[in-house]
Amino acid sequence: MKNFSIKLSIYLNYFVFAILLNSVGIVIAKSINVYGVVESDASLLEAFKDLPIAFVSFLVASFLPRFGYKRAMLVALVIVFFGCLGMYYGNTFDTAKVLFLTVGVSFALIKLSVYSLIGVVTDTPKEHSALMSSVEGFFMVGIASAYFLFPAFYSDTDPDAWLQVYPVLCVIIALSFVLLLFSKINIPIETSGKSVVDDIKSSAGLLVMPLVLVFIFSAFFFVMVEQGIMTWLPRFNEKIFSFSEVLSVQMASILAISLALGRFIAGWVSKSIAWEKIVIVCSIISVVILLSVLPQLKMEGNAVVLNGLGDVPLLGFILPLIGLFIAPIYPLLNSTVLSHLPKRLHSPMSGLIIIFSALGGTLGSRIVGTLFEHIGGVNAFYFLIIPIALLVISVLIIKRLIKKQDNHDS
Repeated sequence: MKNFSIKLSIYLNYFVFAILLNSVGIVIAKSINVYGVVESDASLLEAFKDLPIAFVSFLVASFLPRFGYKRAMLVALVIVFFGCLGMYYGNTFDTAKVLFLTVGVSFALIKLSVYSLIGVVTDTPKEHSALMSSVEGFFMVGIASAYFLFPAFYSDTDPDAWLQVYPVLCVIIALSFVLLLFSKINIPIETSGKSVVDDIKSSAGLLVMPLVLVFIFSAFFFVMVEQGIMTWLPRFNEKIFSFSEVLSVQMASILAISLALGRFIAGWVSKSIAWEKIVIVCSIISVVILLSVLPQLKMEGNAVVLNGLGDVPLLGFILPLIGLFIAPIYPLLNSTVLSHLPKRLHSPMSGLIIIFSALGGTLGSRIVGTLFEHIGGVNAFYFLIIPIALLVISVLIIKRLIKKQDNHDS
């Protein structure tokens, strides 16, 4: 396979960070149940994860090609290795904040490198879209793994037993580091100027492009929806469906599996169906699912706690299937915009994607967490319909701008 070692590194590193990054919903639930933190305060973990992603992306996106993608990913793995050790030995809400701070900083370096390398190793927009969707799909496989890995260490008698997951994660991170260290990534990277200052000026120029401006808002709206659901679904399952703590996390894995499956399917379907049609249809179906499930749920769950899969009501299985339909949106949007820009601008454009995705994730999780605390989980999830509607409008504008750009180039 062409560029096999690069692609293997991309998949493996994304898998590791999928587990770490999206354990935030699990750790939020643990912070509430073990550390006694209220929902609105627990939602701050999302900010400790996402704001460093935005800040680091802003700082390094322009000159990352000069620093080197492999070097950046190795640094990221070292940082997060020590973050996991700190959580294991610290065992407080404050060390959880530090953990997600290291995860955020590291993931910014990983995602910038991965998105830029996808542009380097692909030659056409359709090839770019297919690889982007499969990589993002594998990311969701990592997320699904987290929903099984963490509960494997839960104990009814020892509230700290779940921390045993972090030494395991350290071993996985170390393995990823060694494999990446000996992989061959020797690709000439095209930068946007003769110096770092030129690179930064070129990056800033992206912000005046109408296509880029509309896109970053669409990315913002999507991640607001995705993180709002993903972060709070374990807590939603516990409070609304009355699932046990373990069952709540395991049922949330259906969302991650649905997201993974949806992105793999999108990588295949996007070769024959226009990207904007896929995004709009999937957005509409997502709203239909919310409007079908939420009105049938009570604001608070039953007194009886459900422990087994056989006790789960049908609605408990249907709600997380929304992941199947929101899944294709993010990689298709990212791929569409990146593949319509010169490769020398892929790193700074990836920086903008990550910055606004991080801000959208933080705001979405914060809003849902605050609404969850004050008006209940069911009403909080109704809010997600608003950014979905705004996303559809953004997609229609993006399609019009790309058509205009293509007509101008021809």
